[in-house]
Amino acid sequence: MIHDVLFGKPLISLITVGFAGIVVWYFLSRQRPTTRLVVQILFFAGMTLILVVSGIEPHRFHESEDPQALLVIVAKSLWWIHLAWAVIGFIRLYLVLEGNPREARLLQDLVIGVVYIGMALSVLAFVFGVPIGTLVATSGVVAIILGLALQNTLADVFSGIALTLGRPYVIGDWILLSDGTEGRVVESNWRATHILTGANNVVVLPNSFLAKLGLTNISRPDETHLLTLTVRVAPTRMPEAIQRVMEAALASCNSILREPPPVVALKGLDAAALEIDLYFRVTSPNRRAIARSEVLDLVYRHCKSAGLLLAAPASAAIVTTGLPTEEDARPPSVTPRELIEAIPVFTMLTSDEKAKLADITAVRQFRKGDVIVREGEMLPSLMMVRAGIIAARNAGEERGRLAPGDFFGETGLLAGMQEVCTLEALTPVTAYEINQEAFAPLLSERPALAEEIADHLASRAERFRNSASLPPEHARRAHAILKAIRTIFKA
Repeated sequence: MIHDVLFGKPLISLITVGFAGIVVWYFLSRQRPTTRLVVQILFFAGMTLILVVSGIEPHRFHESEDPQALLVIVAKSLWWIHLAWAVIGFIRLYLVLEGNPREARLLQDLVIGVVYIGMALSVLAFVFGVPIGTLVATSGVVAIILGLALQNTLADVFSGIALTLGRPYVIGDWILLSDGTEGRVVESNWRATHILTGANNVVVLPNSFLAKLGLTNISRPDETHLLTLTVRVAPTRMPEAIQRVMEAALASCNSILREPPPVVALKGLDAAALEIDLYFRVTSPNRRAIARSEVLDLVYRHCKSAGLLLAAPASAAIVTTGLPTEEDARPPSVTPRELIEAIPVFTMLTSDEKAKLADITAVRQFRKGDVIVREGEMLPSLMMVRAGIIAARNAGEERGRLAPGDFFGETGLLAGMQEVCTLEALTPVTAYEINQEAFAPLLSERPALAEEIADHLASRAERFRNSASLPPEHARRAHAILKAIRTIFKA
């Protein structure tokens, strides 16, 4: 029965199977390429079986004036179309470069274009009897004209193929071009490559233009990026002592990589300055501006803490007489008052109130390796780092480092809150300490000051909790902190 239906009228059956295959293939999800390929192969195999059993040869042209000639044309054309689709489905699924189908996209499109051209020529030759040899010879002139008209586009296409096969970059790589363009590759197609710059703009470069430029792939072998920063310091100390200060500045930086370790290189020395190159790495080119800013800030703070003077730029006109020397240099002072001026929680204090706090500060010394406070303990005094480096650790993992000018303990002093990190001295540390007895008179004289401090501590605690991935109980709202302040100080 099935045999009579399929092979009794083979042309009608073949056309029916062909159109049914098109409908089924159209409604199959593109997210299931293997299923689509199996369906394409099954329908193509069924059409081939009908042709073989019926004695129809799709690869030969038979001139005929039979009334069924139109059905033969349609049937053969559908067979060639299904053959092309089956081959294309196989290409899409299995033609993958090194396990990455996205990298093979241009090559896939090129091969698929050849398949379509071959299918079209086969239909013309074996279905309509068009002499392909004559057609190709005649189309040569047309091809030359089109080639001249489309030479820029063709150059982009073939450059895109060369870039894809050569693989100087892949999607997601950060690249630097010889013309100064820099950014991350977000898209690459036949015509152009799209680069997302650090300014959040998309630069579209034709592939032919890109192929002519020198290209540096910053993402290989990894995305870590080396930065160099030159610093000029007045030669008021031995170069070795100045070098140690620069090493301490880099060691306290939280935005740079610890491995490989940063390097301090003495570059030049004259009567005006000791010139130093700082070499350090960041995790990504996106982190360059952040790291450079933090290193500059820390160099300034460590120089000020160590009594070093920054030198004038080399381009400045310098009179050699009167330059500071190791004997007569006046190092910048770092007094408790200056540190109090820099602490945000004390910005609402008046000048007289800051002076009173500075007068009653105590000096604390910690040796290298000393644990200043442990996670979960309360530190009932505020510490301002005068010199040295402190590591902040949470759950055994380092969360950051404190350098001269940083402070800690304000949450315990003012609100009775526990420390969320263990603080350990990485180098000998000198700190100025303000205890609760010193701060109590200020709150008794200005009760409204407690509300301002509570708001500041609440926002600071929330920011630290987010950066350290701590649970919500480590952050407290402003009204709870205010209540704690008033309980502690009876304000």
